[in-house]
Amino acid sequence: MSKIPFNATYIKRFVPDAPFIRGRPGEVLPEAYKKFWREWKIQKPKPVHYIAEPGRWKRNPETGEVSKVQNVPIPLKFPKDSHQQLWGGEGVIQGYQKKGKYNHRVPHFWVPNLKSTIVYSEILNKYMTVVVADNTMKLIHENFGFDHYILKTPACDLQSDLALKLKRKLLTALNNKDLNHESQEKNEMVYEKYKQYLSKYTAEEIEWYGLTMEEALTKYNQEKEDRKTIEPLKLQYRLDLIQELLERGRETEPVPEEKKSWLLRINPFHSKKS
Repeated sequence: MSKIPFNATYIKRFVPDAPFIRGRPGEVLPEAYKKFWREWKIQKPKPVHYIAEPGRWKRNPETGEVSKVQNVPIPLKFPKDSHQQLWGGEGVIQGYQKKGKYNHRVPHFWVPNLKSTIVYSEILNKYMTVVVADNTMKLIHENFGFDHYILKTPACDLQSDLALKLKRKLLTALNNKDLNHESQEKNEMVYEKYKQYLSKYTAEEIEWYGLTMEEALTKYNQEKEDRKTIEPLKLQYRLDLIQELLERGRETEPVPEEKKSWLLRINPFHSKKS
């Protein structure tokens, strides 16, 4: 039997927790971040550009032939700018287009229809100008508000860094009850309206939610440095002083006999060897 080559491609394809296995940088990260990473990178996103067929098998109504259902997702591309916008699960599709019967196929990119709009967050009590896709506005209306859409949607469907950071900020504000409305009654009403979303996460999971791998490693290293015991300088100074006194004691010359006290010289019980 031939051995399977152990390389990065094999790990990425067949090992879901590849960044966290032994010997990789992510092995030191806590389980709270691993839970978010699985929701973001491993969980399958909801189909947006195609309609998924239910079940595992289907029958052809004309021939009666039974075949397996194959819901193959369309490969999507997410440019750098998309991570500062809200695309609602849409992406750039790369393919070919044939404009005439006798023309050759030419490469083509299908890009989401984007527009700038203003959204309101009831939890943060803030209006924000963001670039959104058509599907984003549809999902906001279906979920009856921007906050409901962000909090209800898993990380694999939010996709962008902006959406993940907003979700982390909303969960943190709810968990800390840090609501900035004009009255305490309004704060309590908003908290009661959205507190249901806190049941899915612990305080530690909210703290690690929405971070990239680089940000998570930076946060871990910073917390590791903060946990180190700070030793007062006076202890080091004390050790240095003791060491200096011991070295001086070794270098001190013996006291000559003539410089000894006259009481020792008249003492009959005093030994001359001392």
